[in-house]
Amino acid sequence: MADVQAGTVKRGPLSRIVDRLGSGAVQVLMILIGLFWLVPTLGLLVVSMRDETANNAEGWWTIFTKPAELTLSNYASLLATGFSASFWNTVMITVPTTILVIGIAAMAAYAFAWMDFKGRDPLFLVVVGLLIVPIQIALIPIATLYGQAGIFGTIPGVVLFHVAFGLPFAIFLLRNFFVGIPASLLEAARMDGASEWKIFSTVVFPLGKPAIASLGIFQFLWVWNDLLIALVFADAANQPMTKALQSQMRQFGTNVDIIAPGAFLSLIIPLVLFFAFQRYFVQGMMAGSVK
Repeated sequence: MADVQAGTVKRGPLSRIVDRLGSGAVQVLMILIGLFWLVPTLGLLVVSMRDETANNAEGWWTIFTKPAELTLSNYASLLATGFSASFWNTVMITVPTTILVIGIAAMAAYAFAWMDFKGRDPLFLVVVGLLIVPIQIALIPIATLYGQAGIFGTIPGVVLFHVAFGLPFAIFLLRNFFVGIPASLLEAARMDGASEWKIFSTVVFPLGKPAIASLGIFQFLWVWNDLLIALVFADAANQPMTKALQSQMRQFGTNVDIIAPGAFLSLIIPLVLFFAFQRYFVQGMMAGSVK
């Protein structure tokens, strides 16, 4: 018997799961799970706004009966240590890296998906093979190269490293998304006389926004939360927040009134970014999986 009868299309299990996720009871459950997931973040915020004596004496949840304990003095003390410079160093590392990875990967992915050139498939296999190359084996050779080039310890050096190791996954992800774009759209644009750049910028790139947004969120979080590369390639003047917090822990041990506000500042920006672009993130994750 045919799968399609009387205009009824057979639906797959994933489609039925997606439909059920839209029910009221499931949405309430998901909201409760989300709130439960935010409890540690709320606890970190409260701890960062209490003095060390209060944190050592009682749990953070007692703030609901003692709201007068909240203070911003911990943040003032943190900024006095020069943490604000580390915050801007993190921004200057993360934002250019994310933009460069998205821009370069999108153009390379379009070429691998829709442009016919010699050696395209073997070159793409090389890109895929780079996904399994661990970062650790490149630290010493690139550190030596950076020293010879005079960029060791600088922000551009950290950015270049993140871009180089972020491109293979980014190209792989966007290429697999771009090949799902209907070829008729590109052929129609070529028949109208559009160049490859015009097709990429006006057809492929706009249609790829869900996948690009997902990639941007992942790349931003990876670089923002990185510690290994910062420890190796960033000196004290150019250190991001992760390295600054690590040095504070080594210097002060369990000094929560310094660590907690720093950890919350490093957390809040990615959290805001995720909630701001969650619609595109979900679209990118579900693209191609539901018909």
